[in-house]
Amino acid sequence: MKDWMKIVPAEERKAYEKGGFMTAGEIGERTALVVIDVTLGFCGSPGQTLEEAIAEFGPACGPVSWETMPRIARLIAMFRDLDRPVIFTRSHPLDTQFAGKATKSKRVSPVMPPRFNDFPESIAPRAGEWVLEKTKASAFFQTPLASYLVKNQIDSLIVCGVSTSGCVRASVVDAFSNGFNTFVVDDCCFDRSHFAHCANLFDMNAKYATVVSLDEASGMILGPQMRPAQA
Repeated sequence: MKDWMKIVPAEERKAYEKGGFMTAGEIGERTALVVIDVTLGFCGSPGQTLEEAIAEFGPACGPVSWETMPRIARLIAMFRDLDRPVIFTRSHPLDTQFAGKATKSKRVSPVMPPRFNDFPESIAPRAGEWVLEKTKASAFFQTPLASYLVKNQIDSLIVCGVSTSGCVRASVVDAFSNGFNTFVVDDCCFDRSHFAHCANLFDMNAKYATVVSLDEASGMILGPQMRPAQA
């Protein structure tokens, strides 16, 4: 049993399964990767405690960000090696002024702090990769993402990033609503709350997506003959 399922009582898991939830989706032939909001503003600087990271950037998740980063880098590298689309999202720098905030949390300053939108070097977008700036939690909300995916005949999305309970979940719900086979890579997502991380993985897996590990995602996308040894 996956660790994030263990927080849910056994009788409740059984009720979901009896109700037809928790079924696994099938990955299509044309996949794209969406990396949600993995910027310094949602991570904090390396080596900080959670408290120090939050003091630097209010939404930061601290140590779990950097524990997850190498796996996110592996996932991105896999898509690059296959020459498949990798889409990065981050906050629009003027979101407060024009569209309000992505959540109802309070900000100390309406101005985005310096370095907030910078990507960590190990997962930074390459030239030609799309960095989608969004004003709300979902990567789909009033953005051209759905049109881009349809234009490129994408049928399945792999999603990773931060926070599991916030922008990842909102984007996954909208991906499902827009008709894409959606997969969430659990060990490539992170959240400032472990409980929220687990609960939202469970809920997404029950209703909107198939939640898989990085190893499982590698097997699905590459196939058993092409799967990298480290996976």
